[in-house]
Amino acid sequence: MMDSEKVLNGKKIAEELNQALKEEILKFTGKYKKSNPRLATILVGCNPASKIYVRIKFNTSKKVGIKSKIFHVREMEDPSITLKRVLRLINYLNKNPRYHGILLQLPLPESIRKYTREIINQINPIKDVDGLHQLNQGKLFNYDETYAPCTPKGIITILEQNNIPIEGQNVVIVNRSDLVGKPLIFLLLKRNATVTVCHSKTRNLSEITKTADILIVAIGKAKFIKKDMIKEGAVIIDVGVSKINGKIHGDVDFDEVYDKCGAITPCIGGIGPLTVHFLLRNTFNAYKNQIIGKSG
Repeated sequence: MMDSEKVLNGKKIAEELNQALKEEILKFTGKYKKSNPRLATILVGCNPASKIYVRIKFNTSKKVGIKSKIFHVREMEDPSITLKRVLRLINYLNKNPRYHGILLQLPLPESIRKYTREIINQINPIKDVDGLHQLNQGKLFNYDETYAPCTPKGIITILEQNNIPIEGQNVVIVNRSDLVGKPLIFLLLKRNATVTVCHSKTRNLSEITKTADILIVAIGKAKFIKKDMIKEGAVIIDVGVSKINGKIHGDVDFDEVYDKCGAITPCIGGIGPLTVHFLLRNTFNAYKNQIIGKSG
């Protein structure tokens, strides 16, 4: 039987944090006599996984007292028309004071994916709850976590909530994306970790992953990390999600590495629920900044 203390339960932590957030929202809206925070989610196209993720975020937002609306933009045959519709919608939401947070569900459809950076940078930075606008990325460079991306904040939280040391630890990240790898570098450096980043062009990957006290993997390759790629007692944070024959798998071969690692996140109920929580936390932060700014 697997030791439950070895499995890092992100779902339980997220539920506790969501309850605390709900109480904060109630207190704040009562003090300032304001309506609840409001989140706008932009879904482009019909990616089945994206639709599921958007629905989860929508349902969780309601539970904590954040009003949420999904804006679905159909993917047109002409990519330029799709792009114009997305940018027009963002412009509308930027100017609409009823919406305090704007989330662009990623990845975008292949037809307009090359415009992802351009689209994100059109979002008002104060409403950028994913923390991906270049100005918010710059703030993170200076260790300002107000709008830090949600998955990295979830990773830091699951480590801290389980009293797993970060300071002085060798942390290896297998990912260099704007959503996970890059922001994680600054969150970890702020906490005095020694950070190594690996990616698709890294040579001798297993030799590097075996040096990790904490190994964080987000590459979308099912069961990629095997027992011989980790050191004894390593903490494993598995962010990857892949679906094979109807079954969900992480990037780490959970069953194979379990006995060797010191702690590990499950594929379901690990980082995912915390990612959603920090989306809502960022929305509340954005809301407070806008309300207090107007009140002050």
